[in-house]
Amino acid sequence: MFGAHFLAFIKKEYSMGFTGNTLVGIFGGILLIKSFGRLGFDPVSILASGEINFLLLGINFLVSFLGGVLGLFFAKRITNKMRK
Repeated sequence: MFGAHFLAFIKKEYSMGFTGNTLVGIFGGILLIKSFGRLGFDPVSILASGEINFLLLGINFLVSFLGGVLGLFFAKRITNKMRK
């Protein structure tokens, strides 16, 4: 979610409004974490030992951020192509 809002803040032409950015950011982050979570930074692996693994948590945050950015980027490209 923060990645989508960050991209919309930096590049105004990618903004889809607050609600649109939030929805695309959440689903983009979830999609990327579910896709690459098997590499070992999914929520279960972060808490597997009973304590928080901060390295894996940081990787999870970074992947979620990038998922929001990519989700907004591709959603905006799709909407632009549909308008043409």
